[in-house]
Amino acid sequence: MARRTFYLGLLLAFVAVAAGSYALRRLMEGMPSYYTLEEYKPSLTTTVYDSRDRVIAELSIEKRALLTLSQIPVDLQNAVLATEDTDFFHHWGISPKGMLRAFGRNLLHGGVVQGGSTLTQQLSKLIFLTPERKITRKLKEILLAIELERNFSKEEILQLYLNQIYFGHGAYGVQAAARIYFTKDVNQLTLAECAMLAGLVKFPGGYSPFTHPDKALARRKLVLGRMQAEGFIKEEEAKRAEAEPLPTSKPIVAGIEAPYFVENVRRHLEPKYGYHTFWRGGLHVYTTLDVEWQKAAETVMEKALTEFDKKALEQWEKKKEEEEATGIEPPTVSTSPPPPIQGAFVLLDVKTGAIRALIGGRGGDQYNRATQASRQPGSTFKPFVWGAALESGMTGASLVEDAPLAYYSDGRDWRLLEGATDQYAITLATTPFANSKDFKVWVPNNFDGKFLGVITLRKALALSRNIASVRLIEHIGPPKVVELAHSAGIRSELEPVLALGLGSSVVSALEMAGAFSTFANGGIHVEPFDVARVEDATGRVLERHVPNEREAMSPQLAYLITNLMKAVVEHGTAMHARRLRRPLAGKTGTTNDNRDLWFIGFTPDVVAAAWMGYDNDASLGRKDWTGGSTVVPWWTQIMEVVLKEYPSHDFPVPDKIVFKKVCSDTGLLALPTCPHTALESFQLGSEPQEYCAADHARPLALAPTFGTAQTSAVQVGTTSQAPVDPNAPPPLPSDDELQQNGPPVTEESPLEPTDETR
Repeated sequence: MARRTFYLGLLLAFVAVAAGSYALRRLMEGMPSYYTLEEYKPSLTTTVYDSRDRVIAELSIEKRALLTLSQIPVDLQNAVLATEDTDFFHHWGISPKGMLRAFGRNLLHGGVVQGGSTLTQQLSKLIFLTPERKITRKLKEILLAIELERNFSKEEILQLYLNQIYFGHGAYGVQAAARIYFTKDVNQLTLAECAMLAGLVKFPGGYSPFTHPDKALARRKLVLGRMQAEGFIKEEEAKRAEAEPLPTSKPIVAGIEAPYFVENVRRHLEPKYGYHTFWRGGLHVYTTLDVEWQKAAETVMEKALTEFDKKALEQWEKKKEEEEATGIEPPTVSTSPPPPIQGAFVLLDVKTGAIRALIGGRGGDQYNRATQASRQPGSTFKPFVWGAALESGMTGASLVEDAPLAYYSDGRDWRLLEGATDQYAITLATTPFANSKDFKVWVPNNFDGKFLGVITLRKALALSRNIASVRLIEHIGPPKVVELAHSAGIRSELEPVLALGLGSSVVSALEMAGAFSTFANGGIHVEPFDVARVEDATGRVLERHVPNEREAMSPQLAYLITNLMKAVVEHGTAMHARRLRRPLAGKTGTTNDNRDLWFIGFTPDVVAAAWMGYDNDASLGRKDWTGGSTVVPWWTQIMEVVLKEYPSHDFPVPDKIVFKKVCSDTGLLALPTCPHTALESFQLGSEPQEYCAADHARPLALAPTFGTAQTSAVQVGTTSQAPVDPNAPPPLPSDDELQQNGPPVTEESPLEPTDETR
């Protein structure tokens, strides 16, 4: 009986050993060799090209920098060890004691605060295995960990781990994490930063300071506590580290050309193809950017804005010294020097809408001021007002009154103050309403505080007269201006109010450039785009851009508006751009208190929008810092580079357009005796038929007219009720501004109007 039991036991042992050996063999057959660790390659990189197939960015979530252990801060090494594997230098690949300790601590805290897998196990899983939760996968992980420990030193394993581990937001490895979260190299990290990164290892998405700052703060505190418990840091060091703030926003990926442009491409391609495909699928993205023009624009804009910063600082220091010397209380100048000025620039191809250059700001943030920022456009919005006026039957020779006016609101309607035709009468009429809660007063003004009387629409746009804009909108109605602007390409919501032509609504630089391209393109609007085609890793075309164009306005109307905007460059507020010596149209813009400076200009081939201002919407300071004086110069310098590749040619004239030489004073056909003349364009049938009969040797007494001599004279800017939406009043200035008759939005013009003779 004993012998039989012995042989039975021996047989069972043999079977068990055989079964175990067979299972182990099968397990080992599917297990990768540790030798592949040295040949490991990250997933495929997505490559972004410019319009001439030059590489401008390589995007990959697993692009790593392989650092030696000596290049990685000891604090970061200790933070990871204290959190993930305190017995790393004492175990042989697996740690039964660590598993039990992690189980106890997790049970005590009611959640997972420490893992049971060693760093070696995590490394083997990251590189060789899938994340599936199966017993066979766990056994393979253990066997691989033991194999790695036999063939690599502890230091080599730790080095590989720190260069491999994922920290969230596309950061693989400690160097990438340092760049993504803190915009610095890993060897520059502080103790607090090292602790925060170590806390991300367990759950990168859940402990991200960008998306879950409270959890990230608690997790960092836990890591610092673990480091203190293990003797890596002292209590005082932990407290100092806990007081450091967390990063709040993710910077744009460094090391790429045109980072704002590339980020804009990522914003609409990543949701379309998915995170995995975009970052790991090896896509080839062919964009519309011209990297040479982009670099030129970046260089010129940065130089100009840096020079402005110096002037702004000098201005601030001067005002501060003056106030300190005179003892002004309370001081009007800020206690802090002005921050760096921001800027944006967009360059579009007129015919296709292709974005050739795009700058979203200065610095490494993700806030794109060319596409995301909504700023008041100032008087760059006036072409839509003049366009609506032309569409309603006016011409560039129509007369509009540039004289004082004021409006009051009784809470339901905005009405023109009748009889208030000069500054004294306006002051007298508005004084009773200065402190009234039931009635509000709006007194628009021109930038220079002067009034030119009755002038042509051409001169009014060239010199950017605010009063003329208000009178035109009052006459044609704000809804018509809104309709034309939206048709031209403005997507933002626009309030149909009298101040619309002064830039009361907010827009982006990209949509303004797109809308102006409609004028340059003969009334055809093409949607701006940045990606020409996308191919997969094998070269198969996944998408190709198909132009999206539509007729937004008649070619005649587009040409008439463009022709009026040519006067802005030739004789108006953008005369600095005349140095380009080619046909050019555009419009400057400066908002209230010089908070936003603009210039949008175009040729028959390209349109470019430029903006500068402070992110906090603060005033730029001096009144003479305007769109014409400050933005036009660096815009022109950029375009000198761009336009070298385009021949000089004028805007094509559509059919049914005629030209007549008119008197710039009366808007009628000019005689040799007229001192100021202009070659005006008209849609066939709208040109004036009468010759100027004015005695220019005497002061002219002109009345504003609507249309031409062929139509009945209708005054613009009369004392009738303003046709505005009662639910959408124009923005009102403060009480102090009201007392000073300040406008809600202003625009620049030369101190002295210039003659227009062609």
